[in-house]
Amino acid sequence: MYFIGPLTVAPGERAQGLIPVGTSTYGVELGIPLIVVNGAQDGPVLCVDAGVHGDEYDGQEAIRRVLAETDPATLHGTLVGIPCLNTPAFEAAARASDLDHLNLNRIFPGDTEGSYTLRLAATFVEQVIPAIDALVDLHTGGTFGEIAPLAILQGGYEHLATDLALAAGHELVWKGGKWGGTVRHPTLDAGKPAITIEAGGGTYREATVELHMNSVRNIMRSLGMTEGDAELRTTYTAVSGTFARSKAGGFFVAHTEPGQNCKEGDLIGSIVDHYGSTLEEVRAPQEGVVLWVRRIRTVHPGDEVVIFGEVQGEILP
Repeated sequence: MYFIGPLTVAPGERAQGLIPVGTSTYGVELGIPLIVVNGAQDGPVLCVDAGVHGDEYDGQEAIRRVLAETDPATLHGTLVGIPCLNTPAFEAAARASDLDHLNLNRIFPGDTEGSYTLRLAATFVEQVIPAIDALVDLHTGGTFGEIAPLAILQGGYEHLATDLALAAGHELVWKGGKWGGTVRHPTLDAGKPAITIEAGGGTYREATVELHMNSVRNIMRSLGMTEGDAELRTTYTAVSGTFARSKAGGFFVAHTEPGQNCKEGDLIGSIVDHYGSTLEEVRAPQEGVVLWVRRIRTVHPGDEVVIFGEVQGEILP
């Protein structure tokens, strides 16, 4: 039997349910929606989550489809899907929920005595992490931007998570992630491999759903959960990420696309006023790769407009 939150799932069976976190003002129970496929054969427990940010949709649909197509009779291990971790943010169609406006991707491990988003993070740490062996966190660039397909491998945890990052199948591996508080952090601290996969954004695209589905399928093969060998690239490119923020407010004009290579000094974007006058130019700080580009054209001082990736070297499988 497999146990997670309120669910008990027998081998060869599937189930769905909600790990409760709190109740809304209109009496609806809020929490973590789970879909579980428990394989008939022994194997690892892989958790795949999406919807940490409510305006990132492609991963949510990818999880539902992968769980639906997974046959418990042939599965080795258990697949746990969390299609939408942050349901209040999804309801608001925004990065953060309207309940407390906290960024779930920066506050793990949370606080059981805090506001809803803090309690949500704490519930995940207390009830999900002990019940899994590995975690894949699906993201997109969100409403405000589009990101090149890549895997984020947390610096200092390469020994735990490199194999998972390479199995994601994307050429770019963002090593680092200087900010804390992501869902990766408490999972890695528990000694379990965890990565984030990024792709797409700006809107919902079927092509991005397929990218996320292919990554999850390949990771399942790499863990021996499904038949076949994982497909690995001959080489991967390790990058770091630098966030370029605007000094001026105005209209952002992109001069590059996610995944595009550039040289030091290349024009990546510009900010213009309503008359077309250039207020600011955003240029590449060094040779590298453009990782994320803003798609929402309204820019305020201090807003993110580009994430630039400095190439750190190659990773060989």
